[in-house]
Amino acid sequence: MKLKEATKLRFSKIIQRKKLKWGIAGCGRFSETAILPAIEALKRSQLVSIYSHDLKRAKSLATKFSSLSAYDNYSEFLRQDFDIVYIGSANADHYQQVIEAARAGKHILCEKPLAMNSIQAREMVEECEKNNVVLSVNYVHRFHPLSVKAKELVEMGYIGKIVHVTASFDIDYVPDENFRFRKDRSGGGALRDLGTHMIDVLRYFGGEVESSSGYIDNIVYKSEVDDFSTGMVKFENGGYGNFSCSFSVKAGFNRIEIIGHKGSISIENLVGGRDKSVKLTINLAGEGKKSFRRRGNKINFRLKALQNDMLKGLRPEVSGSDGYKNMLIMESIENVSL
Repeated sequence: MKLKEATKLRFSKIIQRKKLKWGIAGCGRFSETAILPAIEALKRSQLVSIYSHDLKRAKSLATKFSSLSAYDNYSEFLRQDFDIVYIGSANADHYQQVIEAARAGKHILCEKPLAMNSIQAREMVEECEKNNVVLSVNYVHRFHPLSVKAKELVEMGYIGKIVHVTASFDIDYVPDENFRFRKDRSGGGALRDLGTHMIDVLRYFGGEVESSSGYIDNIVYKSEVDDFSTGMVKFENGGYGNFSCSFSVKAGFNRIEIIGHKGSISIENLVGGRDKSVKLTINLAGEGKKSFRRRGNKINFRLKALQNDMLKGLRPEVSGSDGYKNMLIMESIENVSL
């Protein structure tokens, strides 16, 4: 994809500097324990500024991670000299924060799900295109080296025509005061928080989706949002995908399986963990099983891939359009359960 001239100019500044400057909007636990440490570990990235509606919290993280500044005013924050903003706020805040960042000329990495609904998501994609800025969504499971290897094997036809792809993401998350359990702030529960990752996994390995359906439910925990979801998709190129996710399982398997006509691939310990030793198993007809292991933090892999793309002036692999397409699939599942 060729970049528009204005985008090229913005990329050229990053390339010439040879370093990607970050702003962080949203100071939740994930930002503190995952995103900020990952940026700190990247030699070609620099943290410039942090925003939170709670200035004390922003200043605390700014001190901890050596940020140059901290703000509780989003407009003032966007005037600072950084290239890309990570938006890790509550789901309900993504829409306005992405729109404002795009108009300020900032590239964007937005946390999943992209928006509260597909109408917002489409507008966000269009606004970023209009302002010639990159919009990427923080889907992390694609970027582990063993996921990349599995994708290569699938595209080589190593396991033959895809019959089905399955993915599961089950955790135990007792309802509390977190925004995820407020429907007006999250849009939904397990599907919006975990299922969106699994939908991205299905699309990554199986391709674009022709149709989808599924269910959401409250099986164990009763709150404003679903604690369980399951869905099935039909891929445009043939074959099917299915996923399940929940906030109500204390000991899930959390695995990905890619089943082909000539063989199968499984990926274990990737979903639901950050630093575990991930296991890739290939089971090819007539050859038996082969297994490979690789340890590494998937958040680090994801941010390093984004950093490298930006420094080379390339469009990141995951785009705002991926967030929009995943939102359409989630809405189709939620509509069945109305």
